[in-house]
Amino acid sequence: MSYDYDDAHLAAIYDHDNPSGDDHAFYRALVDELGARNVVDLGCGTGLLTAQLVDPGNAKSVGESGQSVLARRVVGIDPAQAMLDVARSQPHGDQVEWVCGTSAALRRLDLRAELVLMTGNVAMHILGEEWPATLRDVAQALAPGGTLAFETRNPEARAWLEWNGAETVRDTPIGPLKETWRTELPDSAGVVTMHLENLFLADGYDASFTQRLQFRSFDQVVGDLRCAGLELVACHRDWERTPFTGGQDQPLMVFVAQRPLDE
Repeated sequence: MSYDYDDAHLAAIYDHDNPSGDDHAFYRALVDELGARNVVDLGCGTGLLTAQLVDPGNAKSVGESGQSVLARRVVGIDPAQAMLDVARSQPHGDQVEWVCGTSAALRRLDLRAELVLMTGNVAMHILGEEWPATLRDVAQALAPGGTLAFETRNPEARAWLEWNGAETVRDTPIGPLKETWRTELPDSAGVVTMHLENLFLADGYDASFTQRLQFRSFDQVVGDLRCAGLELVACHRDWERTPFTGGQDQPLMVFVAQRPLDE
């Protein structure tokens, strides 16, 4: 996974730069509509959304074993420990199971999820052969009829052309940040490399890093889902669930897929 946020400074400003919005509302509504009692947020980051998935009435009840259990089990998985450190302090964060790792962690968890989410364009951080492996892990973790939902960017819109910026200084929760973005054109596999220079002026901390994101076409994603044993249910072009039909004017693809019931 091309994921470079295992840094306390970057984790501290992540929610400031990526607040809850229509995307979080979409995923929260999906959890409720499906009545999902076992939910996994794969690539959960700081857990801003994950903690919101906890059932408001998530009071503990007594299970068949006589032990107290939560009405909805929510698991947040992320490879960046610095992000999980922030996640644990989220409201209701104490009711989430936080796991440091990738999709491989799903094999060690004793659950059959009704819903697995990959939000914040997490799918684009999963490069090369790790992508089909991730989909296979998800498919195996889902209960029959379980759902996978995630968003990614449509390569036809060529968003990378806008990912360059001259040096700027902006305020953050931990002080002023001087930053510059420089982006390379995608390679033959659709991988875009971004060089991000980040200098926190309050303490002189350099949080510069190189990030790689993989763009995949609609047809490629559908084929990858099928190879993992997942069936496409819908693809939306926006968070209002308008059907995706392709083209440069539709930069977002929100996929909803399902593990077949008859497995």
